[in-house]
Amino acid sequence: MLRFFNTLSRSIEEFHPIEDNKVRMYMCGPTVWNFAHIGNFRTFVFGDILRRYLKYKKYDVTHVFNLTDIDDRIINEAKARSITIDEFTAPYIQYFWEDFDALGNERPDVTPRATHHIAEMIDIISKLIENGKAYESDGSIYYRIAAFPEYGKLSKINFSGNIHGGSERIDTDKYDKEDARDFALWKLVGEDEEPGWDAPFGRGRPGWHIECSAMSMRYLGETFDLHAGGMDLQFPHHENEIAQSEGATGKQFSKYWIHSEFLKIDDVTMSKSKGNFFTFRDLRDQGYSPRAIRYLLLSVPYRKQLNFTFEGLQGAEATVERLRNFRALVKDARVDDGSNADIVKLVEKAVSDFEKGMDDDLNTAEALAAVHNLVREINTALAADQLRADDKTRVLDAVEKFDSVLGIFGKEEIAMLDAEIESLIEERQEARRNRNFARSDEIRDLLAEKGIILEDTKDGVRWKRR
Repeated sequence: MLRFFNTLSRSIEEFHPIEDNKVRMYMCGPTVWNFAHIGNFRTFVFGDILRRYLKYKKYDVTHVFNLTDIDDRIINEAKARSITIDEFTAPYIQYFWEDFDALGNERPDVTPRATHHIAEMIDIISKLIENGKAYESDGSIYYRIAAFPEYGKLSKINFSGNIHGGSERIDTDKYDKEDARDFALWKLVGEDEEPGWDAPFGRGRPGWHIECSAMSMRYLGETFDLHAGGMDLQFPHHENEIAQSEGATGKQFSKYWIHSEFLKIDDVTMSKSKGNFFTFRDLRDQGYSPRAIRYLLLSVPYRKQLNFTFEGLQGAEATVERLRNFRALVKDARVDDGSNADIVKLVEKAVSDFEKGMDDDLNTAEALAAVHNLVREINTALAADQLRADDKTRVLDAVEKFDSVLGIFGKEEIAMLDAEIESLIEERQEARRNRNFARSDEIRDLLAEKGIILEDTKDGVRWKRR
């Protein structure tokens, strides 16, 4: 039975969706004001593993993953460049999906943008005003936390004696400056100021927290199965989502809450504000393959902090190459007909151990151990000429099962000829000259997956096989 640590109950619970065999899942996506760093992608890879394993378990999954395309940083950057927020965010949205895809993630089913769901936000805020859980002050609308006695049930923070009225609040979208007290749902915007939207309670723009409530309930209903995100969002963002959603509907918002831990560099949490971060593109441009980066990000179970090191990434690079070589070795092995009972048991045990690990709160470390144990045993069997035709099929089927969840073996590819590599490099250079950076990056990722490292020198681009 699949089990998760539910942040709401602070306990491991068996997973039982609201509707048999259907899972409605929401995950907080990026704020598209810059490139996502690998700390962000640790959370998004975790979300991809969660989605994939639910599908592996034969659930019918609807996965909603939002893009926050309006907040103070976006507005300020757009104004500084004298462009609209859509013009500012468009390239970062494109870059995000390019990086997301390159890391082997499956695209979510619905990827709503906040600015496309203002009407839903206005509707929720109107309901909160009507039932007394929100109020107007100086043209802006605030959530009255005192009107929601369950506030704090997710984060388990004790707010006793610390909840005040509207006079003590902080009006900002930057969550690390917000207070546990009343928070902004709608911010006053002048008649000539952009961006802004007209609403029954005045022209303005949404606060950050209301966006996810509107987008999740729009596509998943007022109550859904599972809400996931990074640990940094647990408070105040997710706490505020619960307050405003349940305050508006009177129904439970999400049944299960799952949060992934931080990625650190030298034991310090990676973040843009600290300046200690790497983007996916930083690492790719240093010659590391997307599969190796993905492997490193999922190698530690999601509820444990991961300390990033280049030594660890180099180890991941060697590991994914061994996995790819193993699959090719089994596929190309010349074996006799028949089956080996010992091999049958080895494969069955590996699949069983893999599923036990994943069922246990997505313990990817245990799942990977099952994969590597099978690789070691089958390599030994191959060396001893013990593998048979039926066994070969079983092993490759098991690899396909593992990879349908983990996505670490990579695509089966034929080795590239030198002339093919040179042709792709020339195409990449032409794409760069034409400022077609999407195609340029696509070719670089393709070559990296095939073990080809590009080096930009004063004499042009050189390449070598890893």
